[in-house]
Amino acid sequence: MTELARKRPEFRNINALKDLPTYRLPAAGIVSILHRISGFLMFLLMPLFIWLFDNSITSEISFAKFTAAFEIGVGFVPGWIFKLLALALIWAYLHHFIAGMRHIYMDAFHAVSKEFGKSSAVVTLVLSLGLTAVLAAKLFGLY
Repeated sequence: MTELARKRPEFRNINALKDLPTYRLPAAGIVSILHRISGFLMFLLMPLFIWLFDNSITSEISFAKFTAAFEIGVGFVPGWIFKLLALALIWAYLHHFIAGMRHIYMDAFHAVSKEFGKSSAVVTLVLSLGLTAVLAAKLFGLY
């Protein structure tokens, strides 16, 4: 064998249980994965969103049922479950919107560099989680 043939890189399969927990994903990778998860979450929670919107505008009685769902719950499901689902929808929307604006900015101004990718990813995470925390405080009645 020649020396070149011996120095070829070895490609191996990734063991999901052993290799993936030790892999350190960069901030831009985390934002990218969360962008996909938030889009999927918005798609899954769309029936809940449509139900919430329908119940909030149909009549005064349906609005009372709507607010009761968040206060005491529906059937055997307590109200805090609906609040958590609404909070998940709020986070998904905020993260997806902010990450989408990040991508639009990068596309429009050709701001594609490793440094900008990292800093804009951190800004995206901080903004989406910070705004979600503020709205969670409002949703759970802290102010």
